[in-house]
Amino acid sequence: MKKTLAVLTLSTQIFFAQNITQKLENATKDLMNSSAAVSSNLSFYVSDENGNLIYEFQGNKGLSTASTQKIFTAAAALETLGKDFTYKTTSGYSGNISGGNLNGNLFISSTGDPTLGSWRYNGYKPENFKKKLIEAVKISGITKISGDLIIDDSYFDHQTIPGGWPWDDLGNYYGAGVWGVNWRENQFDIHINGTDFKSFSYPLEGVKWLNDLKAAGNSDQSLIFTAPHSDVALINGTLPAGKTMTVSGSTPNPPLQLGIEVQKWLKESGIELSGKVITNSQLEIEGKKPLDFPKNNIILTYESPTLDKIIYWFLRKSVNLYGENLIKTLGKEKKGNPSFKSGIAYLKEFWKSKGINGNMINFADGSGLSPQNYVSAKAEVQALLYAKKQSWFETYYDGFPTQENGMKMKSGTMRDTKSYAGYHASKDGKKYVYSIIINNYQGSGSTQLQKILTILK
Repeated sequence: MKKTLAVLTLSTQIFFAQNITQKLENATKDLMNSSAAVSSNLSFYVSDENGNLIYEFQGNKGLSTASTQKIFTAAAALETLGKDFTYKTTSGYSGNISGGNLNGNLFISSTGDPTLGSWRYNGYKPENFKKKLIEAVKISGITKISGDLIIDDSYFDHQTIPGGWPWDDLGNYYGAGVWGVNWRENQFDIHINGTDFKSFSYPLEGVKWLNDLKAAGNSDQSLIFTAPHSDVALINGTLPAGKTMTVSGSTPNPPLQLGIEVQKWLKESGIELSGKVITNSQLEIEGKKPLDFPKNNIILTYESPTLDKIIYWFLRKSVNLYGENLIKTLGKEKKGNPSFKSGIAYLKEFWKSKGINGNMINFADGSGLSPQNYVSAKAEVQALLYAKKQSWFETYYDGFPTQENGMKMKSGTMRDTKSYAGYHASKDGKKYVYSIIINNYQGSGSTQLQKILTILK
């Protein structure tokens, strides 16, 4: 009787596996035979939770991923750095203090904390950093600074933007670069009515604007163009007439921006700063030697939220800045080189060591914003399966957004690119791991891809 029952159970499982495979095959054919898919490419891979193949369509084909690229970066960072890893921002001074007067410079340095001044974390907002910094200055006995305020942004190299990012993206908030000192997620907001600037979330230091906006349409179709260290910004495109909207851009010089705000805080607190705000990168631009951080006179060590919290927001809100920051951090920690090239090389080595074919993971960045990422759906599933077996998986899984269809998945959207990757338990309790990537589909592709994913339910 037991043998008969076992055979019956196995037969039932095979029947349902065949049934869902056939349904996925039919839905995929319908998609690829549609007029909108005449020149598109699709990579699709589904396995059960144990890695047994359920269905694939060109599962090995490498395509541009958009933001599902983040699943690789997040997992590698959690395993390599540990979920309790933190970034540090320090303040110290050179010279000596006499009668409350600092005969020297006040310094602020960082290990590249991408959350410094972020609005996302309770207890870590700009006002929290301000309070701790001013308290530290006062406790040290400083009431006047005869020298300069030096922002030491030398922890990473000078390249703030990964190669391959489209110029249309760089000036917008999602195209913010990575600096040795980051501030407010290197983002600013402009409140605009039609074509008229009404206010900024904070004034951008030394930036002049060219405004080619037109009042038209019913939605935000504007683009901001800024570049690292540039003092000129451009905005063009369209915004609705007679309606105030918020448009977010990327700060062209975050270390300088932090320095200007700290200068203001010092003045508000009755602490006189005789000198000016200087960044180490600016000194190098001027052909001068950067100033070394004074390690013997540290007055403040300010730690970021732990990595598990950073990964949550990285995946949940798809913060590109975090991904590229993690790439530089991995490069610095594992290869002694904080360049994007070094970090990307480590990321690929990491996943090759976990059994993924290196030809299926041609990474170009850590966030997916570059159209030069080429990754296969099978590789994404393999990464998700690997993560599922690790001690840090709960942290990882928690970051995946829960979509309207009930699936726990990361999505990606870029021009003519749509991708989904994640985990799902169907109504009968069967658990699936899946990835689907489509490129050059004429239209969003969202509705068609959702039809395919609905079969897994």
